[in-house]
Amino acid sequence: MKNGDTIFQQKQYYPYMKIEQKRVCIYPKDVQRITGKSYRYARLLLIDIKKQLNKQEHQFISIEEFCLYTGLKLEQVQPLIIG
Repeated sequence: MKNGDTIFQQKQYYPYMKIEQKRVCIYPKDVQRITGKSYRYARLLLIDIKKQLNKQEHQFISIEEFCLYTGLKLEQVQPLIIG
């Protein structure tokens, strides 16, 4: 391998292998998909959850925290979250 080789030349590339990604935090688009409400509602809901959990503005909300706050089961929410 030379220094000028691309990533595809350095490592074997398998486009048919699907890597399952798991996320820890939840975003307004996820909340919108779960609840069927607007993006604005989803954003405000996450802000309310942050206030209830005494989180700072830059901190994220985990999927588990969202489930505890809303009363939804993690098993119901997880399939609706993409990525």
